[in-house]
Amino acid sequence: MSKYLLWLTVFFFLAEVSWAQRIVVLAPAAADIVLQLRLEDQVVGKTRSVEEFPQALKVGSHIKPNVELIKGLEPDLLIISSNRFFSEQMAAAVGAKTFTYHPQTLEDILQQTAQLAQLTGRKAAGQTLVAQLRRKIDGLQPLATRPRVVYEISALPLSVAGQTSIITDIIRTAGGEPLDFGRGAIIKLNPEAMILRQPALYIYQIGPMNQNPTPPAQRGNYHLLKSQHLQVDQLQWSRANSQSFTRVLELHQFLQNLQRTSQ
Repeated sequence: MSKYLLWLTVFFFLAEVSWAQRIVVLAPAAADIVLQLRLEDQVVGKTRSVEEFPQALKVGSHIKPNVELIKGLEPDLLIISSNRFFSEQMAAAVGAKTFTYHPQTLEDILQQTAQLAQLTGRKAAGQTLVAQLRRKIDGLQPLATRPRVVYEISALPLSVAGQTSIITDIIRTAGGEPLDFGRGAIIKLNPEAMILRQPALYIYQIGPMNQNPTPPAQRGNYHLLKSQHLQVDQLQWSRANSQSFTRVLELHQFLQNLQRTSQ
């Protein structure tokens, strides 16, 4: 019996060692999920746009991370948004595993949350979080009609959320019909194309990509749009994480109110 207990102790010790212990967060959207999984004590590095984990060293931006700083932290897990900004060669130089967190849909968020939880020894916490998030949107009542909705990324030049943006899935799940201007996360557009499509709701963000935009109602020939307008915070909407499910609920309520007032 004592040998069996000793074997179990060694087994669980080795399993725990194999889980990530020193994490660098290079995907800002993943910070919320890392926090929800209670992994903050394991985070040793982060990009400068991540406000969470005050004890972690800032290692540049997610677009230009400092490989030498990261290497000096001796991480065993790098959470990246894509190989575009952190290549396989850079990961090899650091000598750590990489996990790509880049959800394009709400279902992607749930799947990637479960995967990250598994990698970090938080499987049970991940299952609980996934279940909580799924319950948030499972009970949404369908709207009487699906109003056409567009989401402005930037006013100058005009760009909107495309079909591979998390924002598009938020709109669709909330009961809206996101206008399809093409695939991709960000689609450049001319104002005339917007006017022709006549969205019922025009959402525009305020943030790093759209600083101090002129309200749509005050722009040139935008007076031809018969849209309601909704101003939102860029970082709350564009980062795909647990907060995306809260955005669905908020938008669903807004669309419900919009339909009631238009009747």
